[in-house]
Amino acid sequence: MKAFHAYDIRGIYNEDFDKHDVYKVGFFLPQLLNTNKILIGRDVRISSPEAFDYLCQGITDAGANVYDAGLCTTPMVYWFTAKYDFDASVMITASHNGKEYNGLKVSRAGAKPVGYDTGLSDLEKMMQGEVVKNSTKGEIIAFDKKAEYIEFQKTYVPKNIADLNISIDCSNGMAGLIVKDIIGDNHNYIFDTLDGSFPNHEANPLVAENTADLRKAVVANKSDIGIIFDGDADRVMFIDEKGEFISPDLLIAAMGHYFIKGDEEIKVLQDIRSSKAVGEYLKSLGNTDINTWRVGRAFAAPKLDEINGVFGGELAGHYYFKDFYHSDSAMLATSIILHVVLKMKDQGKTVSQLIGDIRAYSNSGEINYRIENKSGAMEAVKSHFEATEKVTKLMDFDGYRLEFEDWWFNIRPSNTEPYLRLIVEAKQDDMLEKKLGVIDGIIRGMM
Repeated sequence: MKAFHAYDIRGIYNEDFDKHDVYKVGFFLPQLLNTNKILIGRDVRISSPEAFDYLCQGITDAGANVYDAGLCTTPMVYWFTAKYDFDASVMITASHNGKEYNGLKVSRAGAKPVGYDTGLSDLEKMMQGEVVKNSTKGEIIAFDKKAEYIEFQKTYVPKNIADLNISIDCSNGMAGLIVKDIIGDNHNYIFDTLDGSFPNHEANPLVAENTADLRKAVVANKSDIGIIFDGDADRVMFIDEKGEFISPDLLIAAMGHYFIKGDEEIKVLQDIRSSKAVGEYLKSLGNTDINTWRVGRAFAAPKLDEINGVFGGELAGHYYFKDFYHSDSAMLATSIILHVVLKMKDQGKTVSQLIGDIRAYSNSGEINYRIENKSGAMEAVKSHFEATEKVTKLMDFDGYRLEFEDWWFNIRPSNTEPYLRLIVEAKQDDMLEKKLGVIDGIIRGMM
């Protein structure tokens, strides 16, 4: 089945997978995770009700019970899983992908992610076997804990949030289910109606055109900050008061103003694509241990737990917290950033000025190449620079990150799409342009 990936099961519904595949996932999941009860949440996509029905049929035919959490954000399902001691959960969502997509995000006890290397590959093999229905059919049990979740999130919201002028784009996704209950309805909201056809823009804030309406709203409303959520509200991104998009990795550094207090060391996680400015800025704020690791929740959440990290983040807008069972929560990230914005405002500093203090390098942003020979291109780029320049640091756990005295690059294959991804960062614009040109030439020469 083409829908199995490193982090989850996802693809074009009725093309990469269908209701019969979803049924088999449900049927074999109790066996995979050794449980007789599974929590299920779902987003508002048009195909989600059918996927929910067939997932439940599979689970109950296997003799296990379904606990139906109803419409949810993905972080709600993580929180329910850990707080209420479920050994397994599934969130039906395709996150930021277009309306024709859907998928299944699977977690085990403690909201630990189940990726391809930690169970999904075994599930894929199980699905090749015969379905033998259990003699005792399981039940579907209502599980509505939304109010408890909202109360938890509200404990992190700044008490003086009314002092901020905020514009918020819910992308017609699941953030609209809870955001007004958490941070209030007296902000400037756009596209806050739940609509799984995503009529205004795709629910992927990393694509510039999808933030265009929010960027205009921020300027028109003279907002201190803009906030945009993806489709299942596990990712969040921000717009400064000038209407400019903020690279999500730089927000990891900004969060240091909330978390770093006194001399006690805190451990922070960043992904391999993060700007060098993140670690440098955090260390300037206090005693921090910066850890770099692989991209994706299947890797980041266990790593934050392993290092006993306080928080972490990714270039894609995921932010992980010890207080959230080491999982990602866009809503918790939002509250923490609003605390920082208020702190800066008290000091007479705008969001763009804060980000200007953090940003210390010229950065290419993530560039995608559609290429068949991903590994060959990666090796060619790595070999070229190992032979021509002095490498000061090499990371090889998620593609390659090679660092030099005045610049660095990361080249890695996408785990979810047919792309080779590249980021280049340098101290000066002309150096960035030069190095990017060399790498681009090597990759294109192999296409």
